[in-house]
Amino acid sequence: MLLAAVGLNHQTAPVGVRERLAFSADTLAQALQRLRGFVVGDRGDAQVEAAILSTCNRTEIYCAADRDPRDAMLHWLSTEREVGLHELADHSYRLMQDGTVRHAFRVASGLDSMVLGEPQILGQMKEAVRLASDSGALGSTLNQMFQRTFSVAKEVRTNTEIGAHSVSMAAASVHLAQTVFESLADCRVLFIGAGEMIELVATHFAAHQPRGMVIANRTVERGARLAQRFGAEAIRLADVPQRLPEFDVVVTSTASSLPIIGLGAAERSIKQRRHKPVVMVDLAVPRDIEPEVSELRDVYLYSVDDLSALVRSNTEKRQAAIEQAEAIIENRVHGFLEWLDLRSQVPLIQRLQSQSEQWQAHEIDRARRQLARGESPDAVLDALARGLSQKFLHGAFAALHHGDPAHRDLVAQAVERVFLCPHRRDPDASQ
Repeated sequence: MLLAAVGLNHQTAPVGVRERLAFSADTLAQALQRLRGFVVGDRGDAQVEAAILSTCNRTEIYCAADRDPRDAMLHWLSTEREVGLHELADHSYRLMQDGTVRHAFRVASGLDSMVLGEPQILGQMKEAVRLASDSGALGSTLNQMFQRTFSVAKEVRTNTEIGAHSVSMAAASVHLAQTVFESLADCRVLFIGAGEMIELVATHFAAHQPRGMVIANRTVERGARLAQRFGAEAIRLADVPQRLPEFDVVVTSTASSLPIIGLGAAERSIKQRRHKPVVMVDLAVPRDIEPEVSELRDVYLYSVDDLSALVRSNTEKRQAAIEQAEAIIENRVHGFLEWLDLRSQVPLIQRLQSQSEQWQAHEIDRARRQLARGESPDAVLDALARGLSQKFLHGAFAALHHGDPAHRDLVAQAVERVFLCPHRRDPDASQ
């Protein structure tokens, strides 16, 4: 099986492109089935394994197939998300074999993240693998790659300080608010969403003891549980337009496919606030806040891409950890490729084993007939050993005597390694 990956991330595509290619969790199972069917095409017996990783910073498809699936993967993604093939090609990467494995290891270890070393991506990758497995799209090859991926990520985090100096999206959100407001203690903060990212951001804001915190979520019960942790108020998502003027800071991170805050709602809010400034941080992909809102004079709107300068500020401090992590990853890539190569030899090994068993059965059957005729047991054993030896060596003799003269030296070396290896232990030596 060949391993391949096609995708795009915050380094290759702006947020406007990434949001068009994002998949929500509830659509992934069906998307995976369509993907596999597209890659298989008219080859009904083809084997295709697949997984899709979709976050605010990346959309990636991983496949294992019996032939190079990258063109089919790219065409499928273009068709599925209605993005022009040339535009998609300009912003995407297409990886094969060791490139695929190395990329997966780096992503899970946080080396390919906007926030270097951040741990959230590992959980997102595990969830993507779980969804692929539950939908029946994850086969043994891809599953083994991801299990190695998770092991490598754990090793990198345990043995390096890759995350020690990271600046999280949550901390960066607080920093942006502080550039506009002298003290967050005088601010009211609205969080839209109740997922892991909002929980992290709320934790950072709560440390600055703002004047008020409100959590809006489509599912009020979930929002209320999170609000209770921070002593915040929980409201319905539908109440946001009406309540929006109350807030100095708005942070949003939902899985909505449509904007939560439009230009009209933002304009009305600014008028009611008498043009008092507001900081809006949109951590969602697709975006929760219409990008045109940034054109309003009193709104400071930041997307995930706008946070990149902040979250990369500690690169020099982390350089030693990066080099150590890359060394671990490179070593583990070679280890996995060795496993993959050995796995590719399994069909040949099975054929050799089957042929061996047929020869054994034939010689044993002949020996039994000879014994039944009363022939000497010693003579029968000699004939059995000689018959098996001749069968095992016949192919080597034929290759040496009748093979292509141009390749005879290579054949001789191969025969010598297989049959005359000086380090090969006698299978009966320990008996």
